[in-house]
Amino acid sequence: MIVLGIDPGSRITGYGIVEKVGNRLVHIDNGAIFTDSAVDFPGRLKKIFDGLLTIIAQHQPDQVAVENIFFATNPQSALKLGQARGAAIVAAVHCGLPVAEYSALQVKQAVVGQGRAEKAQVQKMLKALLGLPEIAQADASDALAVAICHINSYDLGRISAIPGMKQKKTSWRDMKL
Repeated sequence: MIVLGIDPGSRITGYGIVEKVGNRLVHIDNGAIFTDSAVDFPGRLKKIFDGLLTIIAQHQPDQVAVENIFFATNPQSALKLGQARGAAIVAAVHCGLPVAEYSALQVKQAVVGQGRAEKAQVQKMLKALLGLPEIAQADASDALAVAICHINSYDLGRISAIPGMKQKKTSWRDMKL
């Protein structure tokens, strides 16, 4: 399973692609879409959409995971972030890919084991888990972490569906993440 993780932002949208091969996590690619050169905000949204379409066409992921909005003190910033998330989600759905959403707390819990982990802890853990030669750029690191969170959550959902295993009341697909 290949997962495209996305850390949306109106100025920088990070992406990370991770494949699960057996019990191993394999780093495929990571980077960021920089939108500062766009003339206006709708142009930035288009750059996010187009950039993600290119990445999806290049890497052919099976699923997409997007980080949820955190609480922002500035309502205007929260609105722009929500629109950037929308552009990312529409790009994935446009390509026929399922989309899962995770909070920053869930992502940190899945990667580090602690929801209140510092960004540096997450980056160091990603470097170790994926065998990266160096710590990835901040937005790309966040996106890689989202992809790993989804892979772990997906596996938990599959385990709960095994016949004879005690079933959970809801699967990860039914949870409001």
